[in-house]
Amino acid sequence: MRFPAPLIEGRLIRRYQRFLVDVEFADASIVTAHCANTGSMQGCKDAGSRVWLSPADNPARKLKWTWELVEVAPGVTVGVHTGRSNALVREAIEAARVPELAGYGVIRPEVKYGESSRIDLLLQSAGRPDCYVEVKNVSAAVSGRTGFFPDAVTTRGARHLREMAAMVAAGHRAVLVFCVQRSDVDVVQPADHIDPAYGRALREAMAGGVEVLALGARVTPQGIELARRLAVEVPAQGLRLSTIGPSTMG
Repeated sequence: MRFPAPLIEGRLIRRYQRFLVDVEFADASIVTAHCANTGSMQGCKDAGSRVWLSPADNPARKLKWTWELVEVAPGVTVGVHTGRSNALVREAIEAARVPELAGYGVIRPEVKYGESSRIDLLLQSAGRPDCYVEVKNVSAAVSGRTGFFPDAVTTRGARHLREMAAMVAAGHRAVLVFCVQRSDVDVVQPADHIDPAYGRALREAMAGGVEVLALGARVTPQGIELARRLAVEVPAQGLRLSTIGPSTMG
């Protein structure tokens, strides 16, 4: 995915009210931009960080800028716009870079299912069970190249896992895809230290047949591409790791 217009670099002043950020450009002008991320953005919102904004393509929009990227360490740029994740995963599927999700003739976004929810992507093909794909954006990471989800308590995320398990029980496939918009992560884990209920829901969903994948991105101010397969590690009973290993993306 290439950005349709050049991003503009600035310095982060602050994030506030969840959906707003103030950014200073090189000419010392200050703008307020939209933050398309409902999480805590742990490690991605430090004042003074280099950030990149995209111009709004709707001239009638109140906020003329959207926060896209942040540099969290030298050479490590993170995509913070969670609205990009679905498009990135769909792009990877259509380019046949995710073998587990290959061979479906139809991809439908935002299809209603479950408890008044919408699945991010519904994959369909004649003679095959429908495949329900839920995408979760991962921007938080700790030392040791480990990313984690969620970065804030998410009852909605746990509900989605229950709904996906119900689809498997009904004879369909369900796949959770962690979309990691940063290049310094090799492993994704559930954030039990932040939301243990989500961690329990993930384990139950996996036991019920929900598949879990993690895809890592190359992130630059020119564009974002899911280019690496990452491992998923789910600590079992606090003693050992249940691991879904990485494989080469096509």
